[in-house]
Amino acid sequence: MADYELGDNRYGKSRIRLVTVRRGPERHHLRDLTVAIALEGDFDAVHTAGDNANLVATDTMKNTVYAFARDRLTSSPEAFGLELARHFAAYPMVDRAIVDISEHGWDRVATPGGEAPDAFVRSGDVTRLARVEAETGGGVEIEAGLDDLTVMKTTKSAFTGFDRDRFTTLPEVDDRLMATRIRATWGYRPELVPSGGAFDFDGAWERAHGQLLRTLAEHFSSSVQASIWIMGTAMMDAEPSIEWVRMVLPNLHHWKVDLAPFGLDNPGEVFVSTTEPHGLIDATVRRRAAG
Repeated sequence: MADYELGDNRYGKSRIRLVTVRRGPERHHLRDLTVAIALEGDFDAVHTAGDNANLVATDTMKNTVYAFARDRLTSSPEAFGLELARHFAAYPMVDRAIVDISEHGWDRVATPGGEAPDAFVRSGDVTRLARVEAETGGGVEIEAGLDDLTVMKTTKSAFTGFDRDRFTTLPEVDDRLMATRIRATWGYRPELVPSGGAFDFDGAWERAHGQLLRTLAEHFSSSVQASIWIMGTAMMDAEPSIEWVRMVLPNLHHWKVDLAPFGLDNPGEVFVSTTEPHGLIDATVRRRAAG
């Protein structure tokens, strides 16, 4: 009989939906999160012998998120993730606890008298991301990011000089629409971000997000790859605590419509938007190691 062993494995609870309302005397404060917990550790017997003694139930993970939200979700999603990750990493059978958080934005409804204190509309323009990994020995890795940020440049974008062979039909263009849905994640430099969480994660996220948008608007893009480099380095210049930036950008194509059959010209004003198939560019920009 062949010998077998268990390979890499993890388990957890995904898509834990969490909404909190802090009821202040003047206005209410709304938070909307989706949380995922994953654990790695001594779970061999669970798989190979059906012994659940070392198993933390995923329902317990869900309940812990809700219990911690009562008085520990008071600042950034990174700080909340750190609380959860350290809690689960303290279990004797756990080697590593991973917490992923997506925070969904809500804006206050505008009224003639100003912003409503207790009515909100889903903003939906960007999802804030946080990821915390805590190990039993105390090591911590913290990442942040954003997703679903759909952007477009109507000029200052080109694509020329690429390789051509007998299967190439794409024309070169020196002025095109560039549209994408940005997923950007970044890791913090451990020497600048205390593992205890005493760091302005909200401020760092706002600076990175703001610089990303400003650079997108201002730079000339010779390719999506070049844009990742330009935007990623600008984000790290603006926020020295960032060690690396990864961007995953689908190319949301907008093709200029040929209006010649109708006796009309098209000076770059009428386009057809397509989502499939699309190019997908994935790259990481990091600080060069000293020495």
